[in-house]
Amino acid sequence: MKLSEIKELLPTLEHVEFQLENGTFVPEHFHVTEVGQVNKKFIDCGGVVRDEKSVNFQLWNANDYEHRLKPAKLLNIIRLSEEKLQIEDAEIEVEYQSDTIGKYDLAFNGKTFVLKAKTTACLAQDACGIPSEKQKKNLSELTVSQNSACKPGSGCC
Repeated sequence: MKLSEIKELLPTLEHVEFQLENGTFVPEHFHVTEVGQVNKKFIDCGGVVRDEKSVNFQLWNANDYEHRLKPAKLLNIIRLSEEKLQIEDAEIEVEYQSDTIGKYDLAFNGKTFVLKAKTTACLAQDACGIPSEKQKKNLSELTVSQNSACKPGSGCC
């Protein structure tokens, strides 16, 4: 989800709710402690220099059980971040604490924002020697030529 998308959604919501893909909700008393832009410049294993930008939201649970972030408040935080930091309209990455700081993509299911698990990947598969996936076939679909087939007693087995 891009920053422009969440800005369009927030005015239509009564509550800001986040949940993990497994259905577990982020506690209602969460805080958005950071909104920023992350610039990542790196080189992949194929030698290509890459430059990625994302908008970062950090969610945090405090012992402030009476706290409820309203959609208008989050929209104001986003607008202030855009003004002060010149944040671009990029994909949102959410940091949320579980066993360690997890990084998630963001989606919307019509009611709540969903923290989608991120995975690693090789960006240069053609350059770093990863073999392409072989086509899988069922043995029952293979045909055997009678000329190449082993016959009992022929000594080929």
